Amino acid sequence: MQTLANRDGGPGPWILFFPLIWAAVVAGAVTLLRRTVWRGRGRPGRVTDDRPAGDSPLAVLGRRFASGEIDEDEYWRRLSVLDEQFGRTDGGT
Repeated sequence: MQTLANRDGGPGPWILFFPLIWAAVVAGAVTLLRRTVWRGRGRPGRVTDDRPAGDSPLAVLGRRFASGEIDEDEYWRRLSVLDEQFGRTDGGT
């Protein structure tokens, strides 16, 4: 029986590169899955129903005011209602 390192018609030492190639394929697949399918799962700052934490009522109100959907009077009126209902944290969110 011939060994892997036998140069007389055997596959030669280059056969040892196949595990490296498979390791690169597996690493690429894991990286691709982490960037697409697994992204965002279990990260801090996420709400349990897969809503980003930035979709809080205060954040939505701030975005609507910034985009010009509501005027300043309506912003302050709605903000006072949200402050009564949810309270305001130290971070302002």
